Amino acid sequence: MGKPSLKNEHHSANRVSAMSVRLAPRKARIVVDMIRGLDVIDALSILRYTNKRGAGIIEKLIESALSNIEKQGESDIDTLRVGRAWVNEGPTMRRFMPRAQGRATRIRKRTCHIHIVLDSKTSGAAHKPAVEQ
Repeated sequence: MGKPSLKNEHHSANRVSAMSVRLAPRKARIVVDMIRGLDVIDALSILRYTNKRGAGIIEKLIESALSNIEKQGESDIDTLRVGRAWVNEGPTMRRFMPRAQGRATRIRKRTCHIHIVLDSKTSGAAHKPAVEQ
């Protein structure tokens, strides 16, 4: 019953991860949901003009994956898209803030793990979601 293995599914150059990013997972999921299934060029242009803190982090992740693919000379960048993208919860840092009458309140500083897998447009795994008009 665990998570499915990605070893046979995608090459390691197409998969990038950012671990323990100092950003709440629910905020990162908003940005990841915007780009899932899009072409890489479209995803980068959306992230560049998105006014969210997580957009810059995810943009760097995609650019890192593209750099890895270019170094290995595997495929053309124009044929790539964001196949799978997900955000998991990371370790939570706990801080304490003094409150009234000598009490203390716990402050939770959440982190997340961001994973992105790029694949070619020809593979039929996940397509761009249909937009209703």
